[in-house]
Amino acid sequence: MAKRDLYEVLGVAKDASERDIKKAYKKLAMKYHPDRTAGDKDLEVKFKEVKYAYEILTDEQKRAAYDQYGHAAFEQGQGGFGGGGGAGGADFADIFGDVFGDIFGGGRRGGGRAQAQRGADLRYNLELSLEEAVRGKEVELKIPKLSSCDDCNGSGARPGSKAENCAHCQGSGHIQVRQGPFVMQQPCPVCRGRGKVIKDPCRSCHGEGRLEKTKTLSVKIPAGVDSGDRIRLSGEGEAGEMGAPAGDLYVQVHVREHKIFQRDGNNLYCEVPISFTRAALGGDIEVPTLDGKLKLKVPAETQTGKLFRLRGKGVQSVRSGAAGDLICKVVIETPVNLSERQQQLLQELDNSMGSGAEAARYRPKEQGFFDGVRKFFDDLRG
Repeated sequence: MAKRDLYEVLGVAKDASERDIKKAYKKLAMKYHPDRTAGDKDLEVKFKEVKYAYEILTDEQKRAAYDQYGHAAFEQGQGGFGGGGGAGGADFADIFGDVFGDIFGGGRRGGGRAQAQRGADLRYNLELSLEEAVRGKEVELKIPKLSSCDDCNGSGARPGSKAENCAHCQGSGHIQVRQGPFVMQQPCPVCRGRGKVIKDPCRSCHGEGRLEKTKTLSVKIPAGVDSGDRIRLSGEGEAGEMGAPAGDLYVQVHVREHKIFQRDGNNLYCEVPISFTRAALGGDIEVPTLDGKLKLKVPAETQTGKLFRLRGKGVQSVRSGAAGDLICKVVIETPVNLSERQQQLLQELDNSMGSGAEAARYRPKEQGFFDGVRKFFDDLRG
């Protein structure tokens, strides 16, 4: 079999990216695969040629050797194109493995060897008071997690030694298992898909490269956070396997309910009870804010449920920096525990307002409501 230039075999330039090489391989492998070419020997040879080119050019070290020495770099121990991984339908699964790996992030690198797994992400549920969430604070978190072993720097190998290529899978990280007419590719059971084995493990972590530790972190919570907000601390999750990158830590914020204020976005709401007399005659009342008390002028004849907006007295947005408003809802409190004299005075007040059309002057909503009720029943009798 003539040994053509591998870049020419795949139809890519010598400076083609790994992505371009994969794209070209998938297209040609689908075209020349024996399952699609009805046993055509010439096309089977082309399939082997394409696959061999792909395996060399997607392995960083092999590609560098090929660029420098050409095919001579692989003449010993590789067995030509056959050294790339079998004939016939043996590697049809490789095509789809690369496709799904690109989509879901589990793809293989370096010609098929599985990379050591990135560390797991962690979540810490942080509970704050409303005042802490509005003003921000610095908190100290104690995070129990798998951390990189200090003695072996996360490699799992005893200091002075290193991991070696797995003899079972020849360092590829996977093996091929035949099931009837199909050949399936599976992670190597010896090295668990890593392509490496540790023969002299670290005594501290027993070859795991990680140990259970509790780490103390000082985290600055920005002003304006709210329940559901999440703060990401890159690299503060669990350590990865065999020196792989660590995961991230996510601090999930939950703000406790407040006795006075309710929060909606950047606005704060509160109910302010006022006396019947103050509502009728008007006057100044004190309302709470997160920065202290403020005076609010209530006009005469104020009705229960009226809203007063104090601009800029809400929560400062953690994103834009703009401050929301404090919205106070006045609720008129009916007097309780009245003495006999107080009851007489209220009755005298009520009598002074008259009844019927005369009372409507003082109680327009009440009179309007009952007028509407009478009209409703009159229409029913119609």
